[in-house]
Amino acid sequence: MPIVTIEWYEGRSAEQKAEIARRLTDLLVEVGKTQPEQVWIRFNDSDKGDWAIGGELQG
Repeated sequence: MPIVTIEWYEGRSAEQKAEIARRLTDLLVEVGKTQPEQVWIRFNDSDKGDWAIGGELQG
């Protein structure tokens, strides 16, 4: 069972997430030869202030 985790800044709409989920699922079904119900996708939305890159907070 493929499990996909997407870590990104918050701010995407439910419609955007739904489209990404559909497209990733289609890709994994086609290329990975799995079933749609076996594809799990989790979106981790974080505030920019929760991320530091190169020692600098992004928020």
